Amino acid sequence: MYNTINNDTMADICCIGHITLDKVITPKFTAHMPGGTAYYFAKALKNFNHTGFKLVTSLGKSEMSTVDELRGEGIDVEVIPSRRTVYFENKYGENTDDRTQRVLAKADPFTNEKLQNIKARIFHLGTLTADDFSLDVIKELSARGLVSVDVQGYLRRINGEQVVPVDYEEKREAMKYISILKANEMEMEVLTDTADPKKAARILASWGCPEVILTLGEKGSLIYSENTFYQIDAFPSQEIVDATGCGDTYMAGYLYKRSQGASITEAGKFAAAMCTIKLGTKGPCNATLADIEAVIADSTTSNVEYMRV
Repeated sequence: MYNTINNDTMADICCIGHITLDKVITPKFTAHMPGGTAYYFAKALKNFNHTGFKLVTSLGKSEMSTVDELRGEGIDVEVIPSRRTVYFENKYGENTDDRTQRVLAKADPFTNEKLQNIKARIFHLGTLTADDFSLDVIKELSARGLVSVDVQGYLRRINGEQVVPVDYEEKREAMKYISILKANEMEMEVLTDTADPKKAARILASWGCPEVILTLGEKGSLIYSENTFYQIDAFPSQEIVDATGCGDTYMAGYLYKRSQGASITEAGKFAAAMCTIKLGTKGPCNATLADIEAVIADSTTSNVEYMRV
């Protein structure tokens, strides 16, 4: 059943985003499954001590079985009713960074009115399309806690069923209210007009965002904060099965560790290890803390470099 959001509990992390219907097509398989940042983020945390985690999502009544599944795993889920559920088709080539998308249905956007009773120290906004969260929503949430944003949805305009790449028109103003920004290689280039990750990170930080995370596929990730670059290597993966939700898994691990007081280095390595496990799994990451720590311990490299500039 739908829940009315009226909760005085302060969450450590609140992920806000649509749960989707996903059709995933890879060279190895085709599958229909739940998806979206909200789903992959919550699933990635389900084996941790997630008493401080809340998920706020929006979907149609016909997909409420997915919410029941998450609640059955002990995850605190609040639902904002929507007329429809987002429906994505994700098609991957042999290179997991090569993805084409179609959107077959959209859900209603999130608004300040709908989110007025949510309390958290960190709000992670899982954007899927450009109108999921307005600038006013980011501003309002930033007055209540730190705002973390996966920028991917702001760079997607839906034209019919096709996903058209666009720039984020309000990006300079939005960065003033975003504490942690995550973008991949293609997204950072659209935002900053440069393919150089270090230049891109500096530009995004100069607009006001104090912690910039750039995920670079097999090249790992680059994190920039307080004039310091942290280069996080990717852990080797024995088999790549499914890349869908890998960025969401990274952010779940990263924000979880940061909320626990971990350094940027520790959080980055933890997130990278989670992604390695996720890549070998069809569907969401199901790793335990012990699984992740084993990947980190088995690494033969330091996995991180940092440089103050």
